[in-house]
Amino acid sequence: MWLSFIVISVVGTLFHFLYDWSNHNKIIGLFAAVNESTWEHIKIALTPTLLWGVIDGLLYGMNPNYFLAKSMSLLAMIFLIPILFYLYSAILKKHVLIIDILIFYIAIFCGQFLFYFILNGPIVPYIFSYMGAVLLFLIFGFYMTATLLPLKNFLFKDPITKKYGIKGHK
Repeated sequence: MWLSFIVISVVGTLFHFLYDWSNHNKIIGLFAAVNESTWEHIKIALTPTLLWGVIDGLLYGMNPNYFLAKSMSLLAMIFLIPILFYLYSAILKKHVLIIDILIFYIAIFCGQFLFYFILNGPIVPYIFSYMGAVLLFLIFGFYMTATLLPLKNFLFKDPITKKYGIKGHK
């Protein structure tokens, strides 16, 4: 668990800057943060987690709980980042960079913990494994389109430029 947490955290941190480093390559923008919206910070947690899925898929893919564990870990990050971010922002009435960074790592840790908890838990019925696989593909599909066709809501709005998706890049 610790190795996956460290690798995902380091790669996710690098993906925060990769779009700028690539001279705004739109292919890179599908995977890296293209602006400072909450969604883009969720995306940089999802990208390395999905990439790590190649490794943990080889190691654990035959486990009947694998797909449920992977999809639940992704959902944990998808929900934890905005919930924790907007909760502390509402309480403090401001944003604190170190708290933002900690939230990113807390979400990754919780996602990985949940992954290993479900993976090592009692074997789930086949239908849950199937639903986990379907959910994994739905998350991936949404993830791939949300940068190019972002929803027009607060999660996707860059707080600096007030724009959405790649157009929200400063």
